[in-house]
Amino acid sequence: MFERIVTDVFFDLDHTLWDFEKNSALTFKKILVEHSIAVELPKFLEIYVPTNLVYWKLYREEKISKENLRYQRLKTVFDALNYCVSDETIFSLSEQYINHLSSYNNLFPNTLEVLEYLKPKYRLHIITNGFQEIQDKKLKNSGIYPFFDEVINSEMAGVKKPNPIIFELALKKAKVEPEKSIMIGDSLEADVLGAKGVGLHALHFNAHNEPIHEHCPMIQELWEIKSYL
Repeated sequence: MFERIVTDVFFDLDHTLWDFEKNSALTFKKILVEHSIAVELPKFLEIYVPTNLVYWKLYREEKISKENLRYQRLKTVFDALNYCVSDETIFSLSEQYINHLSSYNNLFPNTLEVLEYLKPKYRLHIITNGFQEIQDKKLKNSGIYPFFDEVINSEMAGVKKPNPIIFELALKKAKVEPEKSIMIGDSLEADVLGAKGVGLHALHFNAHNEPIHEHCPMIQELWEIKSYL
């Protein structure tokens, strides 16, 4: 569908290639025990997962700082669980979470297969709203860093997806026109609409079981990318 016009493929990282939820769960399993936090992991994650998405949306919209994001998402969960935790412990948990998260390297099924399929045919890049200090570790520790020519993050750009500036920076660094590029990501707002807003094609990886839309094609599994590229 896009193979005759696209030369460059831009991927989101978290929730698209790198299995954020699985790696995050393993990280919390480790650090909650180390901090003697007596909460059941499934109950913790049941609240944390949607709470984290809410705070990331606020961060994406420049409504909270990185530090506030890291503190408030944990504070909100413990408050919801009626579990008393000191600010000192929350700050320690937040730091340990960032330190250990990239040590887990689970990728979505077929990630390597798809990247190996695409690499000989296209130039591959990453555009991520994640923090540079940890995103580079995720890429390298999971073994997929060599697949990508350019890795653009929000700290480098000074803005976050869907702000057009980060996409324009990515296009500039990759030396490619938007009409020859496609963005593949899990977020309709940040990845799909953000990319289309500056003229890129888009493919929505439906990692969150969102309703069908007409903004671009939607896939449920990464291997489906082969049908479009």
